[in-house]
Amino acid sequence: MCNLYSLSRSQDEIRRSFGVVRDETGNLPPLPGIFPDQMAPVVRMADGGHALTMMRWGFPPPPKLGTQPVTNLRNVTSPYWRPWLKPEFRCLVPVSSFSESADTKPRKTPVWFALSQERPLFAFAGIWRPWTGLRGPKREEPIEEEHRLYAFLTTEANGVVGPVHPKAMPVLLTTADEWRTWLEAPADEALQLQRPLPDDQMTEVARGERRDAAE
Repeated sequence: MCNLYSLSRSQDEIRRSFGVVRDETGNLPPLPGIFPDQMAPVVRMADGGHALTMMRWGFPPPPKLGTQPVTNLRNVTSPYWRPWLKPEFRCLVPVSSFSESADTKPRKTPVWFALSQERPLFAFAGIWRPWTGLRGPKREEPIEEEHRLYAFLTTEANGVVGPVHPKAMPVLLTTADEWRTWLEAPADEALQLQRPLPDDQMTEVARGERRDAAE
Protein backbone atom coordinates (compact mmCIF):
# COMPACT_ATOMS: atom_id res chain seq x y z
CA MET A 1 0.00 0.00 0.00
CA CYS A 2 1.69 3.20 -1.19
CA ASN A 3 1.78 5.78 1.62
CA LEU A 4 4.70 7.82 0.33
CA TYR A 5 5.46 9.41 -3.02
CA SER A 6 7.53 12.21 -4.52
CA LEU A 7 6.95 15.07 -6.95
CA SER A 8 10.27 16.57 -7.98
CA ARG A 9 9.38 18.09 -11.37
CA SER A 10 8.90 21.83 -11.85
CA GLN A 11 5.55 23.58 -11.58
CA ASP A 12 5.82 24.71 -15.20
CA GLU A 13 6.42 21.14 -16.38
CA ILE A 14 3.40 19.93 -14.40
CA ARG A 15 1.20 22.61 -15.98
CA ARG A 16 2.43 21.86 -19.50
CA SER A 17 2.28 18.07 -19.19
CA PHE A 18 -1.27 17.93 -17.85
CA GLY A 19 -2.69 20.75 -19.98
CA VAL A 20 -3.49 22.92 -16.95
CA VAL A 21 -5.43 26.06 -17.85
CA ARG A 22 -5.93 27.26 -14.26
CA ASP A 23 -3.29 26.97 -11.54
CA GLU A 24 -4.60 27.51 -8.00
CA THR A 25 -1.51 26.25 -6.15
CA GLY A 26 0.55 29.44 -5.83
CA ASN A 27 4.31 28.94 -5.70
CA LEU A 28 4.73 25.16 -5.71
CA PRO A 29 8.09 23.88 -4.39
CA PRO A 30 9.53 20.42 -5.11
CA LEU A 31 7.93 17.81 -2.85
CA PRO A 32 10.48 15.00 -2.38
CA GLY A 33 8.43 13.21 0.30
CA ILE A 34 4.61 13.40 0.34
CA PHE A 35 2.96 11.59 3.25
CA PRO A 36 -0.71 10.98 4.21
CA ASP A 37 -2.62 14.02 5.50
CA GLN A 38 -0.24 16.44 3.78
CA MET A 39 -1.28 18.89 1.09
CA ALA A 40 -0.23 18.12 -2.48
CA PRO A 41 -1.26 19.20 -6.01
CA VAL A 42 -3.88 17.36 -8.03
CA VAL A 43 -5.41 18.00 -11.46
CA ARG A 44 -9.20 18.02 -11.77
CA MET A 45 -11.81 19.23 -14.23
CA ALA A 46 -13.16 22.71 -13.50
CA ASP A 47 -15.21 24.90 -15.86
CA GLY A 48 -14.42 22.64 -18.79
CA GLY A 49 -10.63 22.68 -18.35
CA HIS A 50 -7.86 21.17 -16.28
CA ALA A 51 -7.23 22.93 -12.96
CA LEU A 52 -4.20 22.37 -10.70
CA THR A 53 -5.16 22.71 -7.05
CA MET A 54 -3.97 21.68 -3.59
CA MET A 55 -5.77 18.94 -1.69
CA ARG A 56 -5.11 16.86 1.41
CA TRP A 57 -4.16 13.19 1.00
CA GLY A 58 -6.57 10.74 2.62
CA PHE A 59 -10.33 10.12 2.49
CA PRO A 60 -12.39 9.70 5.65
CA PRO A 61 -12.74 5.96 6.29
CA PRO A 62 -15.96 4.00 5.74
CA PRO A 63 -18.26 3.85 8.77
CA LYS A 64 -17.15 1.59 11.65
CA LEU A 65 -13.55 1.45 10.37
CA GLY A 66 -11.97 3.89 12.81
CA THR A 67 -10.64 7.34 12.04
CA GLN A 68 -7.43 6.67 10.08
CA PRO A 69 -7.59 8.39 6.66
CA VAL A 70 -7.80 6.05 3.68
CA THR A 71 -5.02 6.88 1.21
CA ASN A 72 -5.87 4.41 -1.55
CA LEU A 73 -8.62 2.04 -2.63
CA ARG A 74 -9.04 -1.03 -4.77
CA ASN A 75 -12.66 -2.21 -4.44
CA VAL A 76 -14.39 0.19 -6.82
CA THR A 77 -17.67 -1.74 -6.57
CA SER A 78 -18.10 -0.75 -2.91
CA PRO A 79 -21.11 1.54 -2.29
CA TYR A 80 -18.81 3.74 -0.20
CA TRP A 81 -16.54 4.54 -3.17
CA ARG A 82 -18.93 4.50 -6.13
CA PRO A 83 -20.26 8.09 -5.68
CA TRP A 84 -16.72 9.46 -5.99
CA LEU A 85 -15.98 7.66 -9.28
CA LYS A 86 -18.09 10.10 -11.30
CA PRO A 87 -16.06 12.32 -13.68
CA GLU A 88 -16.54 15.41 -11.50
CA PHE A 89 -14.80 13.66 -8.59
CA ARG A 90 -11.97 11.99 -10.49
CA CYS A 91 -8.54 13.61 -10.49
CA LEU A 92 -4.93 13.06 -11.52
CA VAL A 93 -2.26 12.97 -8.81
CA PRO A 94 1.06 14.14 -10.35
CA VAL A 95 3.99 11.92 -9.35
CA SER A 96 7.66 11.47 -10.24
CA SER A 97 8.28 8.38 -8.05
CA PHE A 98 6.53 6.36 -5.36
CA SER A 99 7.65 4.17 -2.49
CA GLU A 100 6.67 0.76 -1.17
CA SER A 101 8.20 -0.73 1.98
CA ALA A 102 10.32 -3.87 1.80
CA ASP A 103 9.68 -6.13 4.81
CA THR A 104 13.24 -6.03 6.16
CA LYS A 105 14.48 -6.29 9.75
CA PRO A 106 14.85 -4.53 12.16
CA ARG A 107 12.79 -1.95 10.26
CA LYS A 108 11.17 -1.77 6.85
CA THR A 109 13.14 -0.29 3.93
CA PRO A 110 11.58 2.28 1.56
CA VAL A 111 11.98 1.23 -2.09
CA TRP A 112 11.33 3.84 -4.77
CA PHE A 113 9.85 3.18 -8.21
CA ALA A 114 9.58 5.44 -11.27
CA LEU A 115 9.10 5.20 -15.02
CA SER A 116 12.88 5.53 -15.48
CA GLN A 117 15.96 6.79 -13.66
CA GLU A 118 15.15 10.30 -14.98
CA ARG A 119 11.83 10.20 -13.07
CA PRO A 120 9.51 11.69 -15.71
CA LEU A 121 6.03 12.79 -14.69
CA PHE A 122 3.13 10.38 -14.52
CA ALA A 123 -0.11 10.33 -12.53
CA PHE A 124 -1.96 8.18 -10.07
CA ALA A 125 -5.64 7.64 -10.95
CA GLY A 126 -7.20 9.66 -8.15
CA ILE A 127 -10.57 10.60 -6.72
CA TRP A 128 -11.44 13.57 -4.50
CA ARG A 129 -14.27 14.87 -2.34
CA PRO A 130 -15.14 17.80 -0.10
CA TRP A 131 -15.32 16.99 3.62
CA THR A 132 -15.81 19.17 6.71
CA GLY A 133 -14.00 18.33 9.95
CA LEU A 134 -10.62 18.28 11.71
CA ARG A 135 -7.68 17.23 9.56
CA GLY A 136 -3.95 17.81 9.43
CA PRO A 137 -0.54 16.08 9.69
CA LYS A 138 0.32 14.44 13.02
CA ARG A 139 2.95 17.04 13.92
CA GLU A 140 0.69 20.01 13.21
CA GLU A 141 -2.45 21.37 14.83
CA PRO A 142 -5.50 19.89 13.00
CA ILE A 143 -7.54 22.39 11.02
CA GLU A 144 -11.34 22.36 11.15
CA GLU A 145 -12.75 23.54 7.84
CA GLU A 146 -14.12 22.20 4.58
CA HIS A 147 -11.24 20.20 3.19
CA ARG A 148 -10.71 18.83 -0.30
CA LEU A 149 -9.46 15.28 0.19
CA TYR A 150 -8.00 12.85 -2.34
CA ALA A 151 -7.06 9.19 -2.59
CA PHE A 152 -6.00 6.99 -5.51
CA LEU A 153 -6.72 3.59 -6.99
CA THR A 154 -4.57 0.50 -6.61
CA THR A 155 -4.44 -2.74 -8.56
CA GLU A 156 -2.50 -6.01 -8.50
CA ALA A 157 1.28 -5.62 -8.35
CA ASN A 158 3.38 -6.13 -11.47
CA GLY A 159 6.71 -7.96 -11.65
CA VAL A 160 8.70 -4.87 -10.63
CA VAL A 161 6.73 -3.91 -7.51
CA GLY A 162 5.62 -7.43 -6.58
CA PRO A 163 8.92 -8.64 -5.08
CA VAL A 164 8.75 -5.69 -2.62
CA HIS A 165 4.99 -5.41 -2.09
CA PRO A 166 3.09 -8.35 -3.62
CA LYS A 167 -0.43 -7.29 -2.61
CA ALA A 168 -0.94 -4.15 -4.69
CA MET A 169 0.50 -1.14 -6.49
CA PRO A 170 -0.96 2.24 -7.50
CA VAL A 171 -2.74 2.64 -10.83
CA LEU A 172 -0.19 4.53 -12.95
CA LEU A 173 -1.34 6.66 -15.89
CA THR A 174 1.46 7.68 -18.25
CA THR A 175 -0.02 9.20 -21.43
CA ALA A 176 -2.16 12.18 -22.34
CA ASP A 177 -4.87 9.84 -23.66
CA GLU A 178 -5.01 8.00 -20.32
CA TRP A 179 -5.12 11.27 -18.38
CA ARG A 180 -7.97 12.56 -20.52
CA THR A 181 -9.89 9.29 -20.24
CA TRP A 182 -9.57 9.23 -16.47
CA LEU A 183 -10.78 12.81 -16.09
CA GLU A 184 -13.55 12.84 -18.68
CA ALA A 185 -14.82 9.38 -19.68
CA PRO A 186 -17.81 7.53 -18.18
CA ALA A 187 -16.89 5.43 -15.15
CA ASP A 188 -17.06 2.07 -16.92
CA GLU A 189 -14.58 3.24 -19.54
CA ALA A 190 -12.30 5.04 -17.09
CA LEU A 191 -12.09 2.03 -14.76
CA GLN A 192 -10.58 -0.06 -17.54
CA LEU A 193 -7.38 1.80 -16.63
CA GLN A 194 -7.29 0.01 -13.26
CA ARG A 195 -4.50 -2.40 -14.23
CA PRO A 196 -0.80 -2.81 -13.42
CA LEU A 197 1.70 -0.96 -15.58
CA PRO A 198 3.73 -3.38 -17.74
CA ASP A 199 7.06 -4.35 -16.18
CA ASP A 200 9.12 -2.86 -19.02
CA GLN A 201 7.63 0.61 -18.47
CA MET A 202 8.99 1.19 -14.94
CA THR A 203 11.98 0.46 -12.72
CA GLU A 204 13.32 0.61 -9.17
CA VAL A 205 15.27 3.86 -8.77
CA ALA A 206 16.31 4.11 -5.09
CA ARG A 207 16.27 2.22 -1.82
CA GLY A 208 16.49 3.20 1.85
CA GLU A 209 15.58 6.91 1.75
CA ARG A 210 12.39 8.53 3.04
CA ARG A 211 12.60 11.19 0.31
CA ASP A 212 13.35 10.97 -3.39
CA ALA A 213 14.50 14.25 -4.87
CA ALA A 214 16.63 12.93 -7.73
CA GLU A 215 15.83 14.07 -11.26
